[in-house]
Amino acid sequence: MTKRYLFLFFIVLISLRLSAQEWVVPAEKAAKLSPFAFNDSTRKAGAELYILNCKSCHGDPGKNNVINLVPPPPDPASVKMQSNTDGAIFFKIVNGRGQMLSFKDRFSLTDIWRVISYIRSFNDKYVQEVAKKAVGAGAALNVKVLVTWLREKNQVQAVIFVLRDKTMQPIDGAEVKLFAKRYFGNLLIDKARNTDVQGKALFSFPKDLPGDSSGYVQLIAKLSDEAAFGEAKADTTLAIGVPTYRPPLNEQRAMWNVVQKTPIWLLLTYTFTVLAVWSLIIYVFLQIRVIYKAGLSKDQNSANY
Repeated sequence: MTKRYLFLFFIVLISLRLSAQEWVVPAEKAAKLSPFAFNDSTRKAGAELYILNCKSCHGDPGKNNVINLVPPPPDPASVKMQSNTDGAIFFKIVNGRGQMLSFKDRFSLTDIWRVISYIRSFNDKYVQEVAKKAVGAGAALNVKVLVTWLREKNQVQAVIFVLRDKTMQPIDGAEVKLFAKRYFGNLLIDKARNTDVQGKALFSFPKDLPGDSSGYVQLIAKLSDEAAFGEAKADTTLAIGVPTYRPPLNEQRAMWNVVQKTPIWLLLTYTFTVLAVWSLIIYVFLQIRVIYKAGLSKDQNSANY
């Protein structure tokens, strides 16, 4: 039995040591730079994103009130966090590791840079270096994304092109991701695809992909490289799913619902509580009445004598 406990102890110890190992970021990823300069606007937007998505684990920057995990997540204002390059922080937010979630499908790439902008605001010595824009890339490009359903192939097609000189010119080799919008985030459909010379990328989707009651699915196609193409994406709705009835959140009885849909147990608890309180009040008044009558009877008996 002792050997068994010792074995378990060493397993736990090794696991903790592995989890505490330094997070090595590939050199080319660590050298990545933001495609735009950080300013008050990006820091404000980053602060809002941080509070909603990061604060619960990393705490308030500079207050070292991080969540109790092993290893503990770094405080954004700490030397440990600030010693990372912008690219390294970007890589870690995108990919995640262990208890650190991946945010590549939760944030746009621009939003990740906004969060980094907010993190850097706690470093007085930080001097930003902005990525050099490629010729004709970034904001200069009027990039468009078109999404259609190829019924004969039963695939979704995304076409990426740039509107230049009033003509549509396809973009070759651009990485595109396709998502189905869901209540709590976006569902990645197929894997990321690169456009061909005609600017086209084809995506397969599951035959049992749930749609709304009519089979429609809300799709989001977006380009991965926001540094080159900006936040180019397309939202469209196609009837590629299986008709599925999704009851509204307020259809069934629940704590957050209207009075008519209050849970039965809550109604019974409330009713019995009210009855118990009023029963106690009535009982107290009856006892007071008994005491009052007893006092009157005693006074009358005293007067007779």
